Amino acid sequence: MAAVFRGIIPPVCTILDEDGNLDRKGMGQLIDFLIETGVNGLLFLGSSGEFSQMSVQERKEVAAFATDYVHQRVPVIIGTGSTNTREAIELSRHAEQVGADGILVVNPYYWPLSEKNLLQHYGDIVESVSIPVLLYNFPGLTGQDLTPDFVLQLVDRYPNIAGIKETTDEAGHIREMIIKVKGKFPNFSVFSGYDDHLLNTLFLGGDGSIASSVNFAPEISLGIYQAFQNGEMETALKLHQRLAYLPLLYKLDSPFVNVVKEAIALRGIDVSTYVLPPARPLDPLKKEELKKILQKAGVLSSS
Repeated sequence: MAAVFRGIIPPVCTILDEDGNLDRKGMGQLIDFLIETGVNGLLFLGSSGEFSQMSVQERKEVAAFATDYVHQRVPVIIGTGSTNTREAIELSRHAEQVGADGILVVNPYYWPLSEKNLLQHYGDIVESVSIPVLLYNFPGLTGQDLTPDFVLQLVDRYPNIAGIKETTDEAGHIREMIIKVKGKFPNFSVFSGYDDHLLNTLFLGGDGSIASSVNFAPEISLGIYQAFQNGEMETALKLHQRLAYLPLLYKLDSPFVNVVKEAIALRGIDVSTYVLPPARPLDPLKKEELKKILQKAGVLSSS
């Protein structure tokens, strides 16, 4: 089994200038902020990183810059998923070449594949690299669920599949993934993708979360994780109740990357909130709603 990932790993937003180019200074500011808060790793080019709006060259530029800038301070995972197997292999090999510690691979999100073809798709990618691979299950966007039985087949075949990000609102799905896959392979990491599933994932035996709110409110998820590890369940519960407000943010717009970037800026991190189309700037009225939600969660003061 490949190296173990665990804890709180934000899917880092890609900071861009007003022309849509990588803003290296702003990106560095966000990376430094997150590392200083004590996160357990950084994921680049996940959904919050706007990978789906980027060219292959743009994705490679972000991967190379981020890996170099982090400079082994924390583990780096690069999202390399694509609807195109050849492209996913190219991006995965590039991530390994620039020094990433692992890759995150979402399943193709146009064609619903037969099980045989989906197994082959993942097999081709996994066999193209030697670094650990995390699967990314987001059936709400891909249209195809990675079931625990399917994942178990993959992990049985490929020892460098190190875990999964479960972006599903079904606690039962996460539970079954932990029981069936982690039960057989204890080092297989199971992360919640939705913020408010962190605590129940930990209680079920999972390993942490890879959730967008960590970009702007890392202290909440990190606090839950640390409190759980220390057996301080009352503290974990209070933080969980604060965290429960944050998924309301994702209903403000779609794609919600603009919301996350505005929340980062509201936290006082002076970065550009530019997003790549088809995402657009957040409406001023929605910004006010965003502030109210952050205040309810205790991320911003109400003064």
